[in-house]
Amino acid sequence: MQFTAREDIEAPINAVFEMVADFERFERMAMRRGIEVRRLSGHMGVVPGTQWETEFKLRGKPRQVAIEMAECDAPSLLRFDAISKGMNGVTIIEFLALSQRRTRLSVDMSLAARSLPARLLLQSLRLGQARFRRQFQLRLNEFAREIEERYLHGA
Repeated sequence: MQFTAREDIEAPINAVFEMVADFERFERMAMRRGIEVRRLSGHMGVVPGTQWETEFKLRGKPRQVAIEMAECDAPSLLRFDAISKGMNGVTIIEFLALSQRRTRLSVDMSLAARSLPARLLLQSLRLGQARFRRQFQLRLNEFAREIEERYLHGA
């Protein structure tokens, strides 16, 4: 199962990359939403091999997901691999400079099941796929506007 979303942002590519790679901010956001996040590697920068363990509830069941930054080609690409008990995921974030002050942010997320319960979970996601795709695009749009605000106000 694959989801893709794109958004153009009124900010230079380096600024967009820097804000997207602000992992500490994303860790805090996840914790506010009830997701337990532990960074396993000691690196605080944007370094391939950085790993996280996450734990959260999905459909009433506790889930654990291990995430690793598999690739980083600043300022054009970030790739994350995620592994859980029955599922694998890959998220690729690409940055394309459209001009000196405009950047296209593309997010491609794919999920693959490795077990029967994971296949059932993916099948249920497929049933609500149109709604999930809209939400995915809407969240990326909101994130892009937030990046523009932060860039304009020097945050």
